[in-house]
Amino acid sequence: SDVQVQIGTHHPTEREAALPVHLVVGMPANERMDWLVEKAAELGVASIQPLMTERSVLRLSGERAQKKRAHWQSITVAACEQSGRNRVPLIHEVLGFDAWAKGLPATSEDRRMLLSLRVEAMPLREVCAPLETRRTITFLSGPEGGLSVAEEDRAMALGFLPASLGLSTLRAETAPLAALAAVLI
Repeated sequence: SDVQVQIGTHHPTEREAALPVHLVVGMPANERMDWLVEKAAELGVASIQPLMTERSVLRLSGERAQKKRAHWQSITVAACEQSGRNRVPLIHEVLGFDAWAKGLPATSEDRRMLLSLRVEAMPLREVCAPLETRRTITFLSGPEGGLSVAEEDRAMALGFLPASLGLSTLRAETAPLAALAAVLI
């Protein structure tokens, strides 16, 4: 009993979002960062920049930071396999807030948004309304307890617009996912 196979036409399926969205996150403690990385990859994030901020509980450096980064990268691979994504998001090297801010260009055509509880923060939907699909969005979100006032001020000086996710105070791992869902789904 012979079997013959004929190869037909390949129909590529693009499952990536038209709008690249990057997360810069003050790492939440315990397994919450793992959960955030997994869900962000499922939702379609383009990259994640883990940050150590003034209020960060999780402190990583050297070999431990590299092992965590590799662990988070493997989580993104599994999440992309599960969700059927075409591309695996990049997990950047763990940085302190100052090192990250120093490496950021002062001006950019990209949309930069700071997830904030500040009174002057505009609702995320209003800040996102005039977005063009070819622009990149970067969300900056703090750890438990949020970013310090000085860190928020520095981010705003770098072009981050304070954006609110509503009246509820969301957990450190929930806020960036809510922002992602708001712009990607």
